[in-house]
Amino acid sequence: MQEPLVPPPDSQPSADPDLEILIPAYNEELRLPATVRTLAAHLRRLPLRTALRVIDNGSSDSTAACVDNLAASGIPVTVTGCSQRGKGAAVTRGVLTSRARWTGFCDADLPTPAGAIDDALALLRQGRHVVIGSRRCPGACLTVRQPLHRRVGGAGFRLLTRHLSGPVKDTQCGFKFFDTAATRPLFTDISCTGFAFDLEVIARARTLGLSIVEFPVVWSDRQGSSFRAASDGLQVATDLWRLHRTRTARARCA
Repeated sequence: MQEPLVPPPDSQPSADPDLEILIPAYNEELRLPATVRTLAAHLRRLPLRTALRVIDNGSSDSTAACVDNLAASGIPVTVTGCSQRGKGAAVTRGVLTSRARWTGFCDADLPTPAGAIDDALALLRQGRHVVIGSRRCPGACLTVRQPLHRRVGGAGFRLLTRHLSGPVKDTQCGFKFFDTAATRPLFTDISCTGFAFDLEVIARARTLGLSIVEFPVVWSDRQGSSFRAASDGLQVATDLWRLHRTRTARARCA
């Protein structure tokens, strides 16, 4: 899937990045520095204008402050505040305020190696609008699997959401990239801010007729997941009911 990476032709010089990677973060002062340094080290090797932006999701620790210590990474690293909790709220804010040609996001613990960025860029260059890192398509590799209860919950989630995800096999992997201009309308009407956010992005992209592709990634489960079965499970159920109702209403109007 690899192909040579060359800067896109520009009609005039621009300071805007070609690629901006967003890192939604809530109380990630311990894990964030290593992730930013790893990403920056990879991005420095690309012949592109690149940037990293931490979306501080209302942290109560030093998540925002630690970004200042990462400025010497060789890649622009900034922080944007997002008072509304939830990864979906953070990513949405990041995409809607991005000036990059392409925008992506990854988890603060970086369970997918930075090298997968190259595969995502190759697909974006081919004209894909939504590029999804996948743990379930051919070629993917799980080096550390999730605990059994998370795997069982994931299987149930996939079964309940097939009508929304369509052919996409892995909606929840936190490694997605977008053609910013093409997908901006998608993000202006996102309602899910929590774990159902990724599913809503895919469902809306399908409704809008955007080009979607999955590509295999290497992935390792990390300790410290913020998912809580009781409270977050109830929110996911509520979000799924809302998405199903919205889809049904739009189908009736079509």
